[in-house]
Amino acid sequence: MYGKSENIPKYTGFLIAGTIIIVCLANLIFSLAFFQGDYLLWFFLGPLIQTFLFTGVFISAHEAMHGLVWPGNKIINRIVGWIAVILYAMFDYSKLYSAHHRHHANPGSAEDPDFREPENAAYWKWYFRFIRQYLSLRQLLLMALVFNLLQYGMNIHAQKLLLFWVVPALLSTHQLFFFGTYLPHKPGKNSFKDKHNARSNEFPVWLSFLTCYHFGYHHEHHLAPNIPWWQLPAYNRQLNQKFTS
Repeated sequence: MYGKSENIPKYTGFLIAGTIIIVCLANLIFSLAFFQGDYLLWFFLGPLIQTFLFTGVFISAHEAMHGLVWPGNKIINRIVGWIAVILYAMFDYSKLYSAHHRHHANPGSAEDPDFREPENAAYWKWYFRFIRQYLSLRQLLLMALVFNLLQYGMNIHAQKLLLFWVVPALLSTHQLFFFGTYLPHKPGKNSFKDKHNARSNEFPVWLSFLTCYHFGYHHEHHLAPNIPWWQLPAYNRQLNQKFTS
């Protein structure tokens, strides 16, 4: 068992998740309310940065689902999880929580809500099914309401909303799906190591962070879901040393 987390204060995960959520919200507010188009580069960097931050917000919700935002405190984990998924795209945290734990209990099986059979594992088929099962009419109506309130109530141009909010949120779903579900769980010629039916990438640590907050170390995550995302590289090194020694 990986025990390094025992030496880290319980509130560390809360500080990391809180920082990601606050920075994401601050960047979104700046882009929507204060950016006036003075810097052309921000039209390109802004959406990319917001995409990465949205991904971090969802990863923070994922941490909450595993009780890692503040280990041992279900209330804080639940509150942070709800805040994160609402900021991300008005998702229902309870629905995501239930589905994600079914995924961990039955990875790569018919009972896994995130799994696709080999004949249906084409990227776009799998992606649309993945997104569709978590979307709801209530969620779409709430997002439409917020969009219109921001546009007409706060006089924020629709182009800004699309560029700095809608597009980054959509791109983030692809980032999360591609690096956190599709690549790790895609059926293929290379068999999986064990019952977790998950594989890890071989990216360097810096690229692993940029692609999906280290969730490319996906086999490690399934082996030890008690390990926070920011400790997965260390756990990966520990496993490699164990198998090579």
